[in-house]
Formats: sequence, C-alpha cells, structure tokens
Amino acid sequence: MKPETVIKWHQTAFKLYWKRKSRKTGRPKISQDTIKLIKQVHHENPLLSPEKINEKLLLLGIEKPPAPNTIAKYIPSTRKPPTEKRIQTWQTFLNNHQSVSWATDFFTIPTLTFNVLYVLVIIDHQNRKIISFGVTSNPTAQWTIQQFRNATPFGEVPKYLIHDYDPIFRSKAFQRFLLSSGITSKRTSYRSPWQNPYAERVIGTFKRELVNHIIPLNQLHLHKLLHEYINDYYNTNRTHQGIEGKTPIASPIYLPTSAAETKLEATIVLNGLYHTYKNVA
Repeated sequence: MKPETVIKWHQTAFKLYWKRKSRKTGRPKISQDTIKLIKQVHHENPLLSPEKINEKLLLLGIEKPPAPNTIAKYIPSTRKPPTEKRIQTWQTFLNNHQSVSWATDFFTIPTLTFNVLYVLVIIDHQNRKIISFGVTSNPTAQWTIQQFRNATPFGEVPKYLIHDYDPIFRSKAFQRFLLSSGITSKRTSYRSPWQNPYAERVIGTFKRELVNHIIPLNQLHLHKLLHEYINDYYNTNRTHQGIEGKTPIASPIYLPTSAAETKLEATIVLNGLYHTYKNVA
C-alpha cells in the first residue's frame, strides 16, 4: 500500500463526512403563505420574472420576501434579465447625466390589416418614467416636434436628448426645434443601439409585455392600449431594477407585514393581462 493511497482514502472519507454532516443545511424553507402569495402574483401576472415578483413583494411591504432564485422554484418558467454590451465612454456619460437626460426612439407594429404603425417613446433616464408617447402611420419631423411640444407644455425640458441615426431626429427642422428649446442633441453612433440603452430597453419591455400579446385593429386601438399600459401599470406599478425595485411614479409606502398577515386587493389592467395590487392587511 502506498502513502498516496492512504491520503486519497482520507480525503474521500473527509468529503463524505462533511457531506453527511451538512445535509440538513441550506436555505430555510419558506412558509405556505409566502408560496401562496408568489403563486397568486404569478398566476395573475404570468409575464413577470422572479426578479419582478420579488420587487413587487418588497414594494407591498412583505417582510423578507424570498430571493428571485427561490421564487423561480414555485413558478413554471423563468427568464434571465437581458444583458447588453455597452461602451464605457457612453456608460460614463449616461451615469453622469441621468437626472438631466431624456431618450427617445421609434418602434413599429403591424395592425390587423397589415398596416404599419409607428410608436414614438420618450423616457426620463433618472426615474425611468415614460414622459410621452405617440402613435402614427406616417411619422414626419413636424409630427415628432409636436409630440415633444406636448411633452414639455411648461418649458420643462431636459438638458440632453439621446437619439439614434433616424432621419427624422437628424432633420434640420427637428434639430432647430431642439436648439430653440435649449436641448442638446446627443446622437448615438451608427448601428450602436447599446449607446441608447434606456430607450432600447423600454421598447423591448413594451414588446415583451404588451405588443407581442395583442393585434391592434387601428391607430386609435393601439393608442388606447398603450395609454392604459403606461398610465395604469408601467409608470405607477411596474418595478425597475435600475431604480432599486421602485416605480417611476412613487407608490404608497406600506408598513412591513408577514405573508400570513398580508391580503392583496387586485385591480385588473388590460382586461387581465396584468394586475396591480394594494396591501389591505
């Protein structure tokens, strides 16, 4: 028998010893009341990720809600938050100017009769609030300028506006409007969507949480759905990791309660696609 063999036996025995001794350790079990709340929120909002459910429970004042990984065990499917490649110089700019910057971009959606509608989104960097949106079948520089005028009725303008290479944003008329309004245009590089991450991310959110689940009949129908989603859910009830699990428009602050003491009052949004909650415990 070689000394190496004895050492190997000892190492194997040590591993088995500690495996047996620490078998009962790990994360503490969560209560049935907590599981019930998780399943209720997921059942009524099947598109929410475990991270969003965790943030919503925190927002409702639930004491020590389970971590997202634990929540994932009690819902049928999960998805990881998307990651985006960013350029350091732009990331530094965005971090240093969040409180004075807006971002904007277009996205498209076909109607029931295959007409293409264009949606303009304007988002505030600091609080992720959707400042304004517009829907049209024929976007022009003048129409876009009017949307920004509607978004700044009292002259409350950002210092910077981040936008891409869209011809409308680069047009002389739109650039003159920004200059006269005291807004500095910050154009991203060609084919560099990661330089406008807030606008790109919110458009992705719109598609995942609304657009991919509807077929708009016409421009008025899409405008109505977006208005309800933004005002009754996104700005007022949807939590955001970038602002520490809070909502763009401040939500009520609840006193901490346990899951067993919590009773949620649900309000239907978009005919049941989502629900908002009040803690009535």
